[in-house]
Amino acid sequence: MAEFKYDEGSVKHLEWQEHIRLRPGMYIGALGDGSAPNDGIYVLLKEVMDNSIDEYMMGFGKKIEVHTSGEQVSIRDYGRGIPLDALKDCVAQMNTGAKYDSEAFVKTVGLNGVGVKAVNALSTLFSVYSVRDGRKKEISFSKGLVTDEKDIENTDEPNGTFVSFIPDNEIFHNFHFRNEYIVNLLKNYSFLNIGLTISLNGEKFQSKNGLKDLLEENMSADPLYPVIHMKGDDIEIAMTHGNQYGEDYYSFVNGQHTTEGGTHQAAFREAVVRTVRDFYKKEFEPSDIRASIIAAISIRVIEPLFESQTKTKLRSNDMGPQGPTVRNFISNFVQKELDNYLHKNQDVAEVLLRRIQESERERKAITGIRKMDKQKSKKSIVNNRKLRDCKIHFNDKAEVRDESSIFITEGDSASGSITTSRDVNTQAVFSLRGKPLNCYGLTKKVVYENEEFNLLQAALNIEESLDDLRYNKVIIATDADDDGMHIRLLLITFFLQFFPELVKKGHLYILQTPLFRVRDKKVTHYCYTDDERQSAIKSLGRNAEITRFKGLGEISPGEFKRFIGPDIRLEPVVMKKHESVSKMLDFYMGKNTPERQDFIIENLYVERDEV
Repeated sequence: MAEFKYDEGSVKHLEWQEHIRLRPGMYIGALGDGSAPNDGIYVLLKEVMDNSIDEYMMGFGKKIEVHTSGEQVSIRDYGRGIPLDALKDCVAQMNTGAKYDSEAFVKTVGLNGVGVKAVNALSTLFSVYSVRDGRKKEISFSKGLVTDEKDIENTDEPNGTFVSFIPDNEIFHNFHFRNEYIVNLLKNYSFLNIGLTISLNGEKFQSKNGLKDLLEENMSADPLYPVIHMKGDDIEIAMTHGNQYGEDYYSFVNGQHTTEGGTHQAAFREAVVRTVRDFYKKEFEPSDIRASIIAAISIRVIEPLFESQTKTKLRSNDMGPQGPTVRNFISNFVQKELDNYLHKNQDVAEVLLRRIQESERERKAITGIRKMDKQKSKKSIVNNRKLRDCKIHFNDKAEVRDESSIFITEGDSASGSITTSRDVNTQAVFSLRGKPLNCYGLTKKVVYENEEFNLLQAALNIEESLDDLRYNKVIIATDADDDGMHIRLLLITFFLQFFPELVKKGHLYILQTPLFRVRDKKVTHYCYTDDERQSAIKSLGRNAEITRFKGLGEISPGEFKRFIGPDIRLEPVVMKKHESVSKMLDFYMGKNTPERQDFIIENLYVERDEV
């Protein structure tokens, strides 16, 4: 065994910005290119916004202005402004900030003095200025190092803080901001802070009814009963039921969107079951009570404990030195408020009972099939080589889970190309046999009766809960021809019909591969659109060799590797706000209608990349 030298020379000191840039995942979680809602560039935006929100929570400033221009984002709040003499330390000195002082900031989300420093270190441009009582201080940085520092000057500007940054393309390769993700983030802030106005490039977001507005904004169809809205000291809950499959939750702690849930969300789920059982005096199955629930919960606690710096999962079970635990606090609140509501609104109680009984009947109808097919499906996946798994997929480390992905493809040639080219550590492949069934209008029973759907569900491990999903990114990889497009549509229908939360939570993607290769003896261009093809032909001239990739299997493994590597192009499947899943599926996947025929005719000649 070789000996490695270990002495004083092996010990290195890293400056704060060097450590953040060396280990960015420790500070912001996933990196990504902006195609996923939890990618690092949105975490940078959130870290700056959190500071402005904390100012509002403390009673200072009623508006926050956000501007985006290409790769640059700017945020201006009208709070107290960072103390001028401490401005540099607050944005460029680790573990420095005012939030260690419980009198200056109470029940805020930023506690460690880290967030905005990470934004600074991971940006090629980071500019900040603070205004306090007619005086202004401004400093600019690049990758955490000062590039310009102005003296304090007099100003007529109102108090507050301005931050502008451009993420570093060396860290976030080929990144781009998606407007819908930013809008969703800012709207959530407005729902949680009634009275606050947030603007994005002039478009204003406000909320009068808090979490009730949030649910109504995010529901894709009318609820079975009006949203139940419950508010108390340091807690707000809104809930209803729909007709969709699965459970849908939006949980927050001190204004932070805890996308992975945690103690508070688990406590709410348990409390709903307990309260409903007590009200109806029947031991319903928890899954039947919570089937198709959509709910939002927000709590505020002193010094919350999260599982990571990105604060996406609450670990704390303590409300404070004198207060109850988070679990008991939520349980007692739900028990009292929800029970009172159901007693006062018998019509809602009857609707809820019918929904629970309907779920119970469907569950019992598929119980036998599930028991019979559970082991069979696992064996079939292995025996038929349906799934070529990756070496890491799901464990307790968020950064590992965030790296995992699975390609769903059809045909031996396509799956063979991807399997040969993939990163076996993080990328899995699931191979379909032929076109999937059009499952629109069918019940979940078909998921267990149809072999392909049953095996796909088992491979993803989403039968019981989306929390068990083994891959962060589920990528549909089909040919760019009519059959490929049809398979893509059938798969999207499957997920929207039975697992809509997988789409809503940003896990479903479409793999973009080049349609053309244009090359000469020296240069090769891969073109994703016809415009790119024309441009490549012009640049190479008459000697250009043009290849049209009709299927994934026609792309050699050597070439394919670059299309699913670090520069992979993914198009997220995103639901537009107020878009009804049931109406959309009925239009595209239901019976042929004159309206759909007209739609096809009108869009027949639209370029594929514009669809």
